[in-house]
Amino acid sequence: MRTLYLALLSCCLCNSAQAFDSLTGGTVVSSYVASKVTSAPFDNKLILDSREDAAGFIASHGDHRGARLEAALFWLRERQPELVASDLELAGAILVQ
Repeated sequence: MRTLYLALLSCCLCNSAQAFDSLTGGTVVSSYVASKVTSAPFDNKLILDSREDAAGFIASHGDHRGARLEAALFWLRERQPELVASDLELAGAILVQ
């Protein structure tokens, strides 16, 4: 209940656009990246094989970089050069697929 009051107070102190942005920014970015990446062919064996490395990469907050994940990230960036996402965001999108 205390958290709800703090969230409500923070929404009242800033204008509505800032409140909306601060509460939904992460979700919007993740959804955008997932939608961009899902247009890529995920039946590709390279992408499917990199899921385990993606899980380790996310769990280590970017410290553990497996060879399969590196290859998949390179392949995704090569196929979709307009994709503007961090390696963590792409790894999350690979893991979700």
